[in-house]
Amino acid sequence: MGKMIVVGNDIFDQFIKDDGYYVDKTELIYELVATTRNKVTLFTRPRRFGKTLTMSMMESFFDIGRDSASVFTGRKIVVDHPDFCKEWMNQYPVLFLSLKDVEGLTFVSAFKMLKIVLSDLCKKHVYLLEDKRVDPDDVMMFRRLKSETADLEEVKHSLKTIMRMMMAVYGKPVILLIDEYDVPLAKAEETKDKEFYRQMLDTIRGMMSLSMKTNDYLKFAVVTGCLRISKESIFTGVNNFACYSVTSRKFSQYFGFTQEEVAGMLDAFGLPGKLNLIKDWYDGYIFGNTEVFCPWDVSSYLSAVIDDEEEEPRNYWADTSSNAILNDFVNHSTIDASEKFEALLNGRTITEDISEELTYDHISDSEKNLWSVLLMTGYVSKADKTAGRGKVKLRIPNAEIAHLFKDAVVARFERTLDARDVDAFIAAMWNKDAQTASNMLTKILWNSISYFDYGENYYHGMLNGIFTSRGFAPDSNDEAGLGRLDLRVKDRGKRSLLLLEFKRSEKEEDLDADCDDAIKQIFKKGYDKVKPEGYEQQLIYGIAFCAKTAKVKFAK
Repeated sequence: MGKMIVVGNDIFDQFIKDDGYYVDKTELIYELVATTRNKVTLFTRPRRFGKTLTMSMMESFFDIGRDSASVFTGRKIVVDHPDFCKEWMNQYPVLFLSLKDVEGLTFVSAFKMLKIVLSDLCKKHVYLLEDKRVDPDDVMMFRRLKSETADLEEVKHSLKTIMRMMMAVYGKPVILLIDEYDVPLAKAEETKDKEFYRQMLDTIRGMMSLSMKTNDYLKFAVVTGCLRISKESIFTGVNNFACYSVTSRKFSQYFGFTQEEVAGMLDAFGLPGKLNLIKDWYDGYIFGNTEVFCPWDVSSYLSAVIDDEEEEPRNYWADTSSNAILNDFVNHSTIDASEKFEALLNGRTITEDISEELTYDHISDSEKNLWSVLLMTGYVSKADKTAGRGKVKLRIPNAEIAHLFKDAVVARFERTLDARDVDAFIAAMWNKDAQTASNMLTKILWNSISYFDYGENYYHGMLNGIFTSRGFAPDSNDEAGLGRLDLRVKDRGKRSLLLLEFKRSEKEEDLDADCDDAIKQIFKKGYDKVKPEGYEQQLIYGIAFCAKTAKVKFAK
């Protein structure tokens, strides 16, 4: 059997043993150890960019309790750095903790989840209980962690305690790996409960600080997350600390797939013709000076298209987690970034001041913080490969994220439509008052966010939404006569119909003539000849749009 596309398995050894197609990122280990002197390294990347698989790969490489030669055979780090591998492969005790599942609606429930995660970690290292070299007091605390009866202070000391026990057994300091360190804080912030957030911050800060600050049992630590929580909040007093974010050039190629790597995958599965399609949908992220594809999306789509070559790309990102950060920004009560969203949705760039250090409880305090979070979490990307600190040029990276933006801003538009304007527009249409209908529709347009360069589909969808919001069930692109009418709206009570045909005008002076053309099309195509039984009146309109100006014309 040949290589397979494996989706959702982020345990490195199992991934390799299952013959998964692995995009080789092992060189990261050499670059981290050989070219830095970091005591603590934080990598921040958006979700679904391979952080957990990379951490599992590091655990496999360093863990003194394993023999990883077989899973690393032929990998870059072994081929290019054999002496380094002799010195470091399976030579140190490793403690690997993932916080990705630590969440709850209250601190009590989230803290219980944290204790369960720590209990599982203890069960993985249960051998420590049997070794006589381990301090008896540490054994007692370990048992409480394992049985989920530890108190808050013992949880804060948990990692340092386990590391001390491991050093007693192996005689070597411990490599500490913490994956998704900020998930508990992000989940606490989503509840908008300030006390919950404060308690969770205190807990995570205690665990991190005690295990990384002046700890003789620590060889070095690697931490991953979406955001760099400000040093004052989490990493206080941690020396030799380095953070590599989406703006950093160093290590920029190790999270996400490069175009060369994606092309190699496609060649391996006989699908080279899919590159441009995948590029449109899942490429466009620039980390440091490297352009990368989202690996989760590429793998998910390839897995689907291998089964069915006609499978179309879809939004895999939206299926993996909530989009609370994007929705919070779009719906912010005091920050109106409508024009910037509109520019992004129309393929343009914006330039914003970006902060590298944030705290989840202050994300929404300023527009600067919100754009910074969208950059760090992958909803926008740097627009070029220049340095990414301070003022940064931003864009939406690809079609997948554009759809998420569009859905969020359209939902906001539909929720915030002024009911009086909508009602006045609809009443004017039924009353044959084209001038008032033009004025109201133009006013609605000015308060909306347009996308895709004011395409005709945008106007079509907007009008469909307006009528739907008032209980009508419009027939959109309904077959009639010799073609398809843009919109037919029925008022059963009045036994009346609206027949609407739309045109997009290049300039405002063309609006009137384009309305006439729309009306002529209705008669030429015979749309007016198809009248549902029981309806007595048809009101025929041509509507033309130019950017945010509308003209409505009634066919008398």
